[in-house]
Amino acid sequence: MKDLNYQLKDLCQRNQDGSRATQAERFQLLQTMANHLNELGYRRMEAKSLKPKHVDALVTKYLEEGLTPGTIKNRLAALRWWAEKIGKQNVVAKDNAYYGIDSRVFVTNVSKARDLDQELLEKISDPHLRISLELQKAFGLRREEAIKFSPDYADRNTYIRLKSTWCKGGRAREIPIRTDEQRDVLRRAR
Repeated sequence: MKDLNYQLKDLCQRNQDGSRATQAERFQLLQTMANHLNELGYRRMEAKSLKPKHVDALVTKYLEEGLTPGTIKNRLAALRWWAEKIGKQNVVAKDNAYYGIDSRVFVTNVSKARDLDQELLEKISDPHLRISLELQKAFGLRREEAIKFSPDYADRNTYIRLKSTWCKGGRAREIPIRTDEQRDVLRRAR
């Protein structure tokens, strides 16, 4: 094991910040960065010898590789942790914009919704599966909610009530009945 890798491993073991998953992820990121620094020509480097030129070299490498902004920001967070633990917080810029890293994009403008084709729906022979798919479409239910749906319990005339055991996160919810299509699906579900 290279000196830098060993010293970063020791640094992680002495400073167990965060959950086990966070610690494991940080350890892997730091080991990868140590290997990248070795590839970039910084051979006899130690954990306490981190400098701005090392950070710049790593960020330039990641930008050239075309990594997503989120990935680069995660790696910079691990670098900031490293710098903090060796007492050199100013080695890594506090703002990611300094390195020319774009903002993360969490939500795309592309809908993930799928349209329920009536022709394909007719091919489904199982009536429970068919009504489950129709409930998902009519009320916007999640798959598990639609599978566990019980019309006798859920139908409250002006809304449907979903049990907490059916719902994500264990939170019961109510959905208003607004259209004739929804009433028709409920009638067929009974």
